[in-house]
Amino acid sequence: MAVTQADIFEALKVLKLQDGRNVVEADFVRAVSIDGGTVRFVLEVPPELGPSMEPVRQAAEQIVTRMDGVDSASVLLTAHGPAPKAPEPPQLKIGGHPKPSADQAPVTGVDRILAIASGKGGVGKSTVSSNLAVALAKQGRRVGLLDADIYGPSQPRMMGVSKRPSSPDGKTIIPLKAHGVTMMSIGLMLEEDQAVVWRGPMLMGALQQMLGQVEWGELDVLIVDLPPGTGDVQLTLAQKAKVTGAIVVSTPQDVALLDARKALNMFEKTKTPVLGMIENMSTYVCPKCGHEAHLFGHGGAEAEAERLGLPFLGAIPLELDIRLAGDSGTPIAATDSPIAEAYADIARRLVGGGLA
Repeated sequence: MAVTQADIFEALKVLKLQDGRNVVEADFVRAVSIDGGTVRFVLEVPPELGPSMEPVRQAAEQIVTRMDGVDSASVLLTAHGPAPKAPEPPQLKIGGHPKPSADQAPVTGVDRILAIASGKGGVGKSTVSSNLAVALAKQGRRVGLLDADIYGPSQPRMMGVSKRPSSPDGKTIIPLKAHGVTMMSIGLMLEEDQAVVWRGPMLMGALQQMLGQVEWGELDVLIVDLPPGTGDVQLTLAQKAKVTGAIVVSTPQDVALLDARKALNMFEKTKTPVLGMIENMSTYVCPKCGHEAHLFGHGGAEAEAERLGLPFLGAIPLELDIRLAGDSGTPIAATDSPIAEAYADIARRLVGGGLA
């Protein structure tokens, strides 16, 4: 009578292990093959039992060979461990305590660093930063844009970028490109509505990472969009990086100019050159009747620059198209709109002065 797989399992139950189970209960018997009177199977055991299981293999082979209907038996002993886990892709973490550094350090491959600052929020500093970066790129400059506004990163939306930066080794950060500009933002590492709830040292560490671990490549100028005010990020940038100079953005409104003066004073205290001021939302022209209105006043930033002996770099009008372009992810400076000329004028002035 031909032997069956069930017969073989039943016969092997006499082989007991040290823990009291038999080889069948332990699920060691695998790949049973019956070809006429020839039986083959595998004893698959944990790696730690492998060296001690050879007598059991021999006994199993003898038991099966003596069974009715079996001419020969071949038993293979294997002791495979679990398959090695595939290496996980490097995980990049942003934020952490800053690394000690006594001196200002250049950013590898970057010729100049321009900090775009404002004394308060809501004056359009980030809009100016993205458009100025694009305008400089259209002038043929190699431009980077670093969104250092950690708590309120808006450059991913304004530049139309949402992909997460990659990291080949968990340390190096590969930036993204948009509209001819190389860019990096903490916003690219987070969900769009996820808040950053960090204390000062974490902010400082994140800025150091984005300056030192991002592969910026060869850049003529790196535009740094600072958060509003005079806090940890501004101080860290001034202390840890060789900043070519700062540009202060303000509306012509008196309240905005009060805070702009504080930003200017901060740069004076940190010995950071101020390259000039930009007046944003300078004037509004009604698209229907052409009437020009000065909703936030007019000429305040220019007058302040003159009073302080600083260059006045230009005035940007209050235009609906600027806002719509930023919300759509294509800065107005990247288009052929006549409004783009205001940013182009500032870019040409910076390039002509050797500042970008």
